[in-house]
Amino acid sequence: MKTIAARQLDQLKVSYELRAYEYCEDELDAVSVARKVGMAPAEVFKTLVARGDKTGVMMACVPADAELDLKKLAAASGNKKVELVAVKEIQSLTGYVRGGVSPLGAKKRSPLFLDESALNHARISVSAGTRGLQLILAPQDLQRAAQATLVDLAKPSS
Repeated sequence: MKTIAARQLDQLKVSYELRAYEYCEDELDAVSVARKVGMAPAEVFKTLVARGDKTGVMMACVPADAELDLKKLAAASGNKKVELVAVKEIQSLTGYVRGGVSPLGAKKRSPLFLDESALNHARISVSAGTRGLQLILAPQDLQRAAQATLVDLAKPSS
């Protein structure tokens, strides 16, 4: 099944792989997804939706085994303060549901900030825009396709 995110990559002539996996409501976290798609948690990037006090809605991609450092995201995005948006707001802002938020193809374009650790890997995985389906591609291709800003965003999971 081609998602909006996959079709966007097709239009840009970006090479990628779609990898399906079984999901359940209890295992929507990115570490579980990494296990299910056979990749290291450091190679699977979760997409989080945040709102800055000055710039509004943005997205951030960090490795499955890390947490988003909101202070670093605020500094990178020109905000004093950044907060994650409530789960109930995600679909109206992006067109995606929790556990299926892709950094590509959102219904309204928001700035994307990609953790610079993505460049440590030949290929990374991000949601294809639906639960149970991942896009696997070169991090440079994701950066180009999403016009992402590379920045240090991650902090170790507590």
